[in-house]
Amino acid sequence: MNKAIFLAVAAVMVSPGVPAFAQSAPVATAAPAKDWVVKPQWIAAHERFLAGPELRGRGSATHDEAVAAAYVASQFEGYGLHHAPGMDRYVQQAKIVRLGLDGAAQLGVAGKPVDGAALLIGDGREATGTLAVFSGDDLAALPDTDIIAIDSDNISAFDAYRAASAKGARLVIVKADEQTKRLSERFGGRARMPSYLEGAEPEQATSLVTVPAEAMKALAAAGGQAVAFSLPGLVRDTKVTTNAVGYLPGSDPQAGVILFSAHLDHLGMRPDGTMMPGANDDASGTTAVLELAHALAAGKQHRRGILFVAYGSEEIGGFGSKYFGAHPPVPLDDIIANIEVEMIGAQDPKLPDGTMMMTGFGRSNLGPALAAHGALVTKDPYPEQHFFQRSDNYSLALKGVVAHTISGWAVVPTYHSPKDTIGNLDIGFMAKAIQSLIGPARWLADSDFEPEWNPGGRPKE
Repeated sequence: MNKAIFLAVAAVMVSPGVPAFAQSAPVATAAPAKDWVVKPQWIAAHERFLAGPELRGRGSATHDEAVAAAYVASQFEGYGLHHAPGMDRYVQQAKIVRLGLDGAAQLGVAGKPVDGAALLIGDGREATGTLAVFSGDDLAALPDTDIIAIDSDNISAFDAYRAASAKGARLVIVKADEQTKRLSERFGGRARMPSYLEGAEPEQATSLVTVPAEAMKALAAAGGQAVAFSLPGLVRDTKVTTNAVGYLPGSDPQAGVILFSAHLDHLGMRPDGTMMPGANDDASGTTAVLELAHALAAGKQHRRGILFVAYGSEEIGGFGSKYFGAHPPVPLDDIIANIEVEMIGAQDPKLPDGTMMMTGFGRSNLGPALAAHGALVTKDPYPEQHFFQRSDNYSLALKGVVAHTISGWAVVPTYHSPKDTIGNLDIGFMAKAIQSLIGPARWLADSDFEPEWNPGGRPKE
């Protein structure tokens, strides 16, 4: 993005994390709606700003995320979108509480501290109980218990952790190894702790503690002893996350509203200073939402209202979409469908040329209807990955909205790596993919088609 646009976005920031809008960003001259063509240079311009070095990877609930939201909001305004009903600006903000440790977690067995114990993953809760020890190699035989030490040289620490988590363990103790060391380094030597929306509480999860090999030997002989796990240095830090929201009013207030969405945050900066650009995840989806807004705002008014939203803080728990779902500008019952766009930066080699996947394709009648009207979408070729539950669409789907995510190559090798750069995007594929959604989106906005869950397709909270 050129310097003028960068300065325009910076100028509307009245304080860190709190954007306001005094003027529109410049936009390209609109073509007639029926002749609309998504231009690759528009896509590249959005990507250069969102995934460029100035935004430092758009870390969740950071000032960089707020600048990204300000950029998206300024584009919405420039395209002629309105404030959403009940809103007086193009952003929606929520407070997120992030837990951390100012000091080391403490693990004691039979009243004695365990030297070298380190918390790797925590949920902010302490634990007391009786120690169970598992020394087998068959995780199917893992006992159901609150606190367990897993002493095995033939199963990985994380396979053991996942198995114990699935059985509802509160605290899992494993032997430190190269795998746990690498993950600790990735976390910057700090425990991975949860975040939650202000006014809520973090979800209960399983905590993972690593101990040196010598300490594990001692624990293996301490089955049945009392365990005390405490967090004397627990701290809470409040941050602000930002959604960008634009709206096109429909001509028929009774016809319902369509929601197009993506998440605008990514992983920010690693503790070692490495930037995680997030060009594909999910600047590409944000770009798609921008260009859909660009196209749908051109020409005549549509029958249905259309919301365009770029969520914050997806990467740390989907908090932007959860907050939006709890504070929607229109009643959720009025939202007839939510189409999330995520990671459309590359063609999936498993799919036909130009085609994207839609998560949960068979859960509703929406995907087949869009495909019948020209959308290059088909079913998800990775059902074992449970992608339907892993994107912002799920926050709305749990509340009853027919909501799916459209993606390109969902298992692309650059996922969550520093190589998720603009240079590794297929801009031509992105242009073709977005173009294929415009006609179906117009049809959905002007038709009386009602998206519905297929029997058994709606997820349960």
